[in-house]
Amino acid sequence: MNWQVVIHWFKQRPWTVLPILAAIPLIGIPVIHQMVPAVTAPEAAPTSVPKAATVKLPAIAVTPQAISSETPVEVAKVVVPSPSPTPKPVAPPRPAAIPAVQPAINLSVDAAIQMRVLLHKAADSLAVSTSAGGGVFDVQSNKLLYEIPPKSNFQMQTDGKQIYLGSATLPPLIWIDPAATGLTYIGDRGYRGKLLVATSGQGLWVVNYINLQQYLYSVVGAEVSPSWPMEALKAQAVAARSYALTYHLKPVKRDLYDLGSDEYFQVYKGVASEATTTRQAVNSTSGEFVSYRGGVVESLYAATDDIVMDAFQGHGMSQIGALGLAEQGHNYRHILSTYYAGTGIARIQMDIE
Repeated sequence: MNWQVVIHWFKQRPWTVLPILAAIPLIGIPVIHQMVPAVTAPEAAPTSVPKAATVKLPAIAVTPQAISSETPVEVAKVVVPSPSPTPKPVAPPRPAAIPAVQPAINLSVDAAIQMRVLLHKAADSLAVSTSAGGGVFDVQSNKLLYEIPPKSNFQMQTDGKQIYLGSATLPPLIWIDPAATGLTYIGDRGYRGKLLVATSGQGLWVVNYINLQQYLYSVVGAEVSPSWPMEALKAQAVAARSYALTYHLKPVKRDLYDLGSDEYFQVYKGVASEATTTRQAVNSTSGEFVSYRGGVVESLYAATDDIVMDAFQGHGMSQIGALGLAEQGHNYRHILSTYYAGTGIARIQMDIE
């Protein structure tokens, strides 16, 4: 994280803990994104989007325990009903789970939580391609509008009313859905999952709908080196998951996206920053997050202790410090307890009906 951007970010967000007070929504929920009223982070949106109806979630308490290498992780069980047919969308919907290009852990709670990550805003023009082909769908009707051949390149533009993909004229709100084992490329950067593309008078907005598991594969490798010791990578994975969950529960713009993909939030680069080690760190800590009094900690972190002190008044994890502790033989739970004093680790666990 760039320290100047981090300092600007913290001045606008002087909190470190956000309460949950409800279960994290997983699968089989309505297509409209849920906002939890108890989370108090302010909205910061560059454009106006009509508000969607909210859906009340069942209350499930998460009681964390203090972090230590001996204390077992507290588990919050969430009953997940069998998925029902997706209703007709009335706002940008959350699509069905996308098969992973790399094998994912079966029944991983991370894979059941969908993130909406803003990749581009108000872009004049974008280069688009897919690795294995795919389709373009109308968001409102789910109708296939255009088939994308494998390894074909298109220029995507807009006049503020319609989207133009090569020679195709498309409505102002579309899905770009790659083949099951493929990727969608924006420029030279490849992404898993679907892309929601919207147009406005300001240009093209692109949001990546990606499950939390695959999102974290990329974030961990973008924020620290995949060559670091595994315990440091695990600490980064848990911190990044906690940070992401706060925005999943309280999105920046609830009808459009949860959070951004740059240093202002936490860096997400698609598959370019994934590695075998980052996938291992995410999978081995699946569902674990930093918790305080039943809430998710917005687990701030920065490169060094000095930046953490300047930007967060000392309340956050130093990534270089975490590396040093891992090199000394400390495990990820000890590392987290060092930087998030007085918190605990909680885990969400799915029970399938």
